[in-house]
Amino acid sequence: MEQYNGSQIVVLEGLEAVRKRPGMYIGSTGSRGLHHLIWEILDNGIDEHLAGFCNRIDITLRKDGGITIADFGRGVPVDIHPTKGIPTVRVVYTILHAGGKFSNSVYKVSGGLHGVGASVVNALSKHMIVEVRREGKVFRDEYVDGGHPVVALEKGLLPVVGKCAKSETGTKVTFYPDETIFETVEFKPEIIAKHLKESAFLNKGLILNFKDEINKTEVTFCEEEGIKSYVNYLTKAAERDNEGYKTLIPEPVYIEGVSGDIDVEVAFTYTNSYSEQINAYCNRINVVDGGTLVTGFKSALTGVMNKYARELGILKDKDENFDGKDIRNGIVAIVSIKHPDPQFEGQTKTKLGNTDAKQAVDDVFSAEVTRYFDKNIEELRSILENSMKSYNARKAGDKARNAVLKQLSDVDTRSKLASCSSKKAEECEIYIVEGDSAGGTVKTARNRKTQAVLPLRGKILNVEKARLENILTNNEIKTMIAAFGCGIGDEFDITKLRYDKIIILTDADVDGAHISTLMLTFFYRFMPELIMEGKVYRGMPPLYKVDYETSKKKGKESRYLFNDFELEKFRKEGHKILNLQRYKGLGEMDADQLWETTLDPERRVLAQVSISDTVEADEVTTLLMSSNVPPRREFIMTEAKYATLDV
Repeated sequence: MEQYNGSQIVVLEGLEAVRKRPGMYIGSTGSRGLHHLIWEILDNGIDEHLAGFCNRIDITLRKDGGITIADFGRGVPVDIHPTKGIPTVRVVYTILHAGGKFSNSVYKVSGGLHGVGASVVNALSKHMIVEVRREGKVFRDEYVDGGHPVVALEKGLLPVVGKCAKSETGTKVTFYPDETIFETVEFKPEIIAKHLKESAFLNKGLILNFKDEINKTEVTFCEEEGIKSYVNYLTKAAERDNEGYKTLIPEPVYIEGVSGDIDVEVAFTYTNSYSEQINAYCNRINVVDGGTLVTGFKSALTGVMNKYARELGILKDKDENFDGKDIRNGIVAIVSIKHPDPQFEGQTKTKLGNTDAKQAVDDVFSAEVTRYFDKNIEELRSILENSMKSYNARKAGDKARNAVLKQLSDVDTRSKLASCSSKKAEECEIYIVEGDSAGGTVKTARNRKTQAVLPLRGKILNVEKARLENILTNNEIKTMIAAFGCGIGDEFDITKLRYDKIIILTDADVDGAHISTLMLTFFYRFMPELIMEGKVYRGMPPLYKVDYETSKKKGKESRYLFNDFELEKFRKEGHKILNLQRYKGLGEMDADQLWETTLDPERRVLAQVSISDTVEADEVTTLLMSSNVPPRREFIMTEAKYATLDV
């Protein structure tokens, strides 16, 4: 064995660490990671807007495949950095953890906290050009091959390449992603436009101009009413996609205020829907899992509405208070705060942990919404009457749910579930498969110690269109709840989950995709913590097995291909195909093939199900699973060509 000593320790200098492990900095090298580069540069301009120095940002998708983002802020400083001895702009774009976000003296609030955004984009680009307008001059720096400067300094400073009015300040960045790092370097204008629209909602009054030179289109996003317009946008989209959907009050309620150093904005309305939709943002970051700011909002809303319900006589002395879910039934809300020192839980910033955020939202919302409802009693009554309907329905639903929960201990999973022998949840996983045929093969192929198998018969209930009591009495759903062991709804406790991974394993066809969607809809609506905590996966069985001729003495080799695109690519590579087998279902594979391709932890491909945008998740779930066909058909036809697997 080779000796292990200091010579085996590799030290990556400068931006090489980013190029070596890009996923650590941008999440992935697929389409999502590619577009994240744009958001990093865009956020620098938006931070200037939040600081009060920028009211416009221009974004251009260039014909040559690059992106140009020009803000009209103060411009990155170009003076010589006191400790690095090079222009500050070069420090910002070539050194990790260098930026103005570490001190409140430059930015009171900011979405970027680690000072890695600009330099990471440079590291993952084959070419970047930075132009800064300051003091009536235009300065230019340029980098190639992952951040290597190519502009010669003049007395330690960047050369002046032009003049401008002293009032014209800002930073313009043009970059070209490195195709040797990314799976694709083709930016999608639809993704950019959607992100810009959301950014406009969250940054009231900011003008975002998007020019697409490839498709020769240009659009401007600017929302003078900010998150109030956001709520209107969400409800209008829901009205389009769902027959009978309507709002209960004429206009969204908008609340704003300051508590200490924290700015608070809340906009909300009520609908006749049975679900709640609360989307939270801290410093423009979508905190998918909510956290303290959402806790503060829920607490304040529950307290205020119960107080009014008593005062108006909607709740009698003998009645218990409305439950928080009664009050939030049908709500569509945006909660947005600006915090000088946000503490996010986890690298992905999906949950806010600051305790002062809870108190700030509670204080501002309670005071301001009381002022609003004192002047708008009729709207208040409409909301409280909706809460009373929910209250009565919950009482009836509780009886049905409790009856089902009592029965769960008696659900016979033994006839369906092939359990694993290990009792350590952290090493166990459960495969949910369609039908007994596939179930039999998976049971034979699995590792009996750590892999359990639960075959389901047919398609489970579409929970988006069913009543609660029908959902909870559905045999397949009851079996899943019993097998997982963590309960459902208010009784859900993820610490009791018996498996570290829940793997949906269906055939690679339309029916299989539909079954997967039905199960994901159930998890999202009734066990969202499973998805939020990263417990849900999709197994990816191959669609083809190809036997082909190799160049080595005309031997034969086999390869598994997972979709039609891989097959087409394989053919274009010029391989001579000797035999092509298409698997119509999992049951067509023998146990060895299934283990090798789909079950073996060392070789299988799993797609983890995650939610990066709660607004989009709710919109798409409602759209795909509702009974309104035309919008669903339009969505599928539009999005199908962009469908990719980001594993």
